[in-house]
Amino acid sequence: MQSIPVISFDNTEKAFAYKNDAELKKARFLFSSMGYPWLVTLGTRATPWLIKNGFPIKGLIRDTIFRQFVGGESLEETQKVARRLGEYGVEVILDYGVEGGDYGEEGLDHACDEFIRVIDYAATQPNIPFMSIKVTGIARAGLLEKLDKSVEENAGSLMKRYVKALETLTDEEEKEWQRVHDRMRRICHEAAEKKVGVLIDAEETWIQDPVDVLTILMMVQYNTERPVVYNTIQLYRHDRLQFLKDSYEAAVEKNFILGAKLVRGAYMEKERKRAAERGYPSPIQPNKEATDADYDAAVEYCIEHIDKIAVIVASHNENSNLYTTRLLQQHNLAPDHDHVHFSQLYGMSDNITFNLAAAGCKVSKYLPFGPIKDVVPYLMRRAEENSSVSGQTGRELALIKKELARRERG
Repeated sequence: MQSIPVISFDNTEKAFAYKNDAELKKARFLFSSMGYPWLVTLGTRATPWLIKNGFPIKGLIRDTIFRQFVGGESLEETQKVARRLGEYGVEVILDYGVEGGDYGEEGLDHACDEFIRVIDYAATQPNIPFMSIKVTGIARAGLLEKLDKSVEENAGSLMKRYVKALETLTDEEEKEWQRVHDRMRRICHEAAEKKVGVLIDAEETWIQDPVDVLTILMMVQYNTERPVVYNTIQLYRHDRLQFLKDSYEAAVEKNFILGAKLVRGAYMEKERKRAAERGYPSPIQPNKEATDADYDAAVEYCIEHIDKIAVIVASHNENSNLYTTRLLQQHNLAPDHDHVHFSQLYGMSDNITFNLAAAGCKVSKYLPFGPIKDVVPYLMRRAEENSSVSGQTGRELALIKKELARRERG
């Protein structure tokens, strides 16, 4: 049996070794502020408006929430952060943090070029094995939604339903979808050539089906010898564990390596609200326990089929990360197995990331970058996510205070 050192996510000395006292105190102030929901609500509503209307608050944002959660405004600025993380055995997933929007064909082409630029840059760095993209960055959301609706209305396997859905497109939409396909192929081809992994982000359920199809088609083409393309599977959806198993069956049938990034999910409130308003069953699990059970079952399924599945355990849940390390031991797999990777967001859960790295596991930080005005939506989500004292903020703050107290004791 492969031996993994005993891991304690309470070890704050390892968790925050890369931060000096001043940085840790700044983080304490930030997470303390996030403990006041009214302050977070005010900030998340006012900040985008203030930025849009030219108020001089970028300096304040840069020195606080931006520095905590973002790698820099430019690709080059991320180098310093990546190098620092690399000193502690932590790798990086680069994310060009521009959200999808109505940018027109020119904007979609520009986003494609930017994604390729990120790939080319990552290939020159020693500890950046992955980058991530959103299909909404290279495809019009309305087109994705039309395709998804048609897929839902058809019968049969996902691929068969997709082929039928294509028939509902107009000539112009068909050409538009071909351009999306071409952008995706350009990105994945460059990634395969440069040996950089591409993580395809998950989207809302009403545009996810065409994203899944496009991702699987790219895997068939590029994941023949090594994992290049990874789909993101949101286990807070009650149908995703079965989708993972179906994807594995497709990988066996088509002889490709399934790349699977496992997350819990990002759109829960939006999904439930839309389902209630439109009168269809919610796609979201009934409770957190069901999500946790499916998440851990998905991890177990991936480890049991590790020859054909490359998995990224992208989780801030301590139990799920520890469970994965136990499964590696039980299956006599090395902690740094080529098909097993762990990941957490930059600025959060350092106690998980750095303790996994110290135990010899492959682990990375998801590192967004981009102009402050462009990454504000990302930052606002991080603030909202951390606004519950009983949730993430409470845990982060307790660990930071513990480490500062340890340092003061000498």
